[in-house]
Amino acid sequence: MSNPREEEPLSRAARAAEDLYHLRDTYFPPNPDDRISKLQHESDLALQLLDSIPPEQRKSPMQRATFEYLRGKMLDVFPNYRKEAEDHLSKAVKLNPSLADAWLCLGNCIWKKGDLTAAKNCLSLALGKGPNKKILCQLSMLKRKMSQGAENQAELVEESIQHAKEAITLDVKDGNAWYNLGNACLTSFFVTGAWDHTKLLHSLKAYQNAEKDESMKSNPDLFFNGATVNKYLENYQRALSGFEAAALKDPGLNAVEEVQKIVNLLDKVDNLLKGHVRAKRMASLASSLVAVDLKSSYRRVTIDLLSEGPNRALAVEGKVFFFVRSESVAPLSHITTLHAVALHSTFLLIRTLHK
Repeated sequence: MSNPREEEPLSRAARAAEDLYHLRDTYFPPNPDDRISKLQHESDLALQLLDSIPPEQRKSPMQRATFEYLRGKMLDVFPNYRKEAEDHLSKAVKLNPSLADAWLCLGNCIWKKGDLTAAKNCLSLALGKGPNKKILCQLSMLKRKMSQGAENQAELVEESIQHAKEAITLDVKDGNAWYNLGNACLTSFFVTGAWDHTKLLHSLKAYQNAEKDESMKSNPDLFFNGATVNKYLENYQRALSGFEAAALKDPGLNAVEEVQKIVNLLDKVDNLLKGHVRAKRMASLASSLVAVDLKSSYRRVTIDLLSEGPNRALAVEGKVFFFVRSESVAPLSHITTLHAVALHSTFLLIRTLHK
């Protein structure tokens, strides 16, 4: 392994820039201000290292382009837009239009100031230099951002999914690409009406694949988003574990609040079942339900005859007994009495997703 002191000065500066971004993606102290202070300190050190490169070693157009790119990248590590960063990155791509990473960073920088079309152009130019999983993931994220409020929202989200899948084909073990696909499928679930659980299952599978990559274990959003999917799928135990893991990795997320919301919901359901639902009363209500006239194409069945997934042309008669108020928008919860249920299923908790 080579000694860092023996590396080319620009290579050392490039490594410092990568370390700076690794810090950005893994350092989440309880106080968000401490994170910004740490990034500022490390960014200053990286810039000092870059400035220490002798002028004669940044003379050629290629060297100057790399120097400008690294300066812009170091300045752009913060959440907010910085014009100085854009200026240096713009110089870099003018000096060397083939520098894909500079186009990628310029696109990210311009995105922060809200010019999504220009950001997309930069990322498209970057991708034009050759297949690149990082660029594809960023383009996938940008398409989801562009879909917000757009008339062709579903189309843009589908493009986001395709970009994420393309990134995976380049490296099937890349956790960030799988994480991006999970986010895209989750967005598609909401955009298409929040009813198709298949999209949630695809999202969950992608998050599970992302977790196999050790480099993703420090990403709190991965665990938070996975927990959100489990909440919608009503896998509450897994949701609680995911939110708790996210809270440990980034105390700034509202993961603790999500845990409390789930606990409160389950407590309410438990108390209703214990305090209000009596077997005899439920059986009486079930037997007194008035039969509903069904279309000839439907067949009346009991719960035990239903299978997981769509049950087409089958009907179960029921009545809402309690509405369980929750602090979350969805899923909504009801306790429902049913006609002709099996004896061991005197009551059933049915939840429907808010649309």
